[in-house]
Amino acid sequence: MSETTAVTATRTRIDAPAALDHLTGFGNHHATEAVAGALPVGRNSPQRAPLGLYAEQISGTAFTRPRGANARSWVYRIRPSAAHPPFRRIGNGDLRTAPFTEVEPDPNRLRWNACPIPDQPCDFVDGLFTVGGNGDAMTHAGIGVHWYRANRSMTDRYLVDADGELLLVPQQGRLLLDTELGRLQVGPGEIAVVPRGIRFRVELLDGSTRGYVCENYGAPFTLPERGPIGANGLANERDFRYPVAAYEDRDEPVQVVQKFGGNLWAADYDHSPLDVVAWHGTYAPYAYDLARFMTIGTISFDHPDPSIFTVLTSPTDTPGLANADFVIFPPRWLVGEDTFRPPWFHRNVMSEFMGLVHGVYDAKAEGFVPGGASLHNTFASHGPDAETYARASSVELAPQRVDDTLAFMFESRWTIVPTAGWRSTPFWPRGSRWETTSMCASRPRRACCSESSHRSSRG
Repeated sequence: MSETTAVTATRTRIDAPAALDHLTGFGNHHATEAVAGALPVGRNSPQRAPLGLYAEQISGTAFTRPRGANARSWVYRIRPSAAHPPFRRIGNGDLRTAPFTEVEPDPNRLRWNACPIPDQPCDFVDGLFTVGGNGDAMTHAGIGVHWYRANRSMTDRYLVDADGELLLVPQQGRLLLDTELGRLQVGPGEIAVVPRGIRFRVELLDGSTRGYVCENYGAPFTLPERGPIGANGLANERDFRYPVAAYEDRDEPVQVVQKFGGNLWAADYDHSPLDVVAWHGTYAPYAYDLARFMTIGTISFDHPDPSIFTVLTSPTDTPGLANADFVIFPPRWLVGEDTFRPPWFHRNVMSEFMGLVHGVYDAKAEGFVPGGASLHNTFASHGPDAETYARASSVELAPQRVDDTLAFMFESRWTIVPTAGWRSTPFWPRGSRWETTSMCASRPRRACCSESSHRSSRG
């Protein structure tokens, strides 16, 4: 193929197949091209890139990070990404960024109903609503917790987040993520991660959508160490999907929205920013089907710590103390003997934001609905509700299948501070609480605590 012919070939849109081909392997060095010959061989930045394309490196980590933690990709695109007009400030809507100082941190257990999908036209960017967060985006520490809801696709609009990577947890409706490096499709029961600095567009496949977002300001998410579990289990590397190259060549007005320094900025491009024809590297968006998580649990007694359900972790300089963990509570078997099987009562140095994709969470029989959320901050006492406790402490134990459920948790070392907007929302049930009175009333008092036994013990 002559160079002239090849350049002409790049000037048409290459759609990914309907089944969306993908690459597999978490953290692998992937290589993919939408047009044969677009990837240079043996070098990253030749004097003249193939097919008249422009070579560009996207560095997700510092150049000098250790090889195992270094994340970067080389992309070969129709136009250099530097070819754009200046960005201008636009309104942030309901989007907020750490540090969160609007309201005081609340030590109480908090719970919210599902966030409604707006009646007015609303795309992914417009529908972002910040729950809260911690840390400081400017120093690359902490997380922002958001809700997304939308009823229309981003047809001529694109988003790039310079403050953090985005972990998307769909609760209702499927998403098609068109990114610079290709396309990913995810729906309820799956997750997607879009790295910091990668441009993308969200298309809706089911008319409307709703879900959760963890904006990770800290170290990129990675797989947790397995320790004594061994070489297999939890989220296995082979099950993570990465996009194959797919591009747009659109000479049409579009808007690129950039989240930078906690604010939204916009620039009016005269072309689509998704014009990468080929790429190779380790810095790319990915998706994962949570049904492929290999759950670990006891086959003897007691309830193991919930860290066994960790899918992804954003580490800090202190080993084992996460900037953020993404944890799930999927369908599983409970077989512990002489064991209170639901999650036990707990106070925790970590802060826990929980959401429910579908079904019922085994520690909350009432009041925790799909699309809803709860927040248990540092050392907030929490545990099963009264109905769950009464049932689980008296039931005749037999192997039990926990089915039709998928809850998750964003857990962080720092206190999660709700935003003022979130605290004032009409879908926050202020009366929600644990009814401990009924729990205690159903239990007989211990003899040693009775008044008569107390007198005799002193006598």
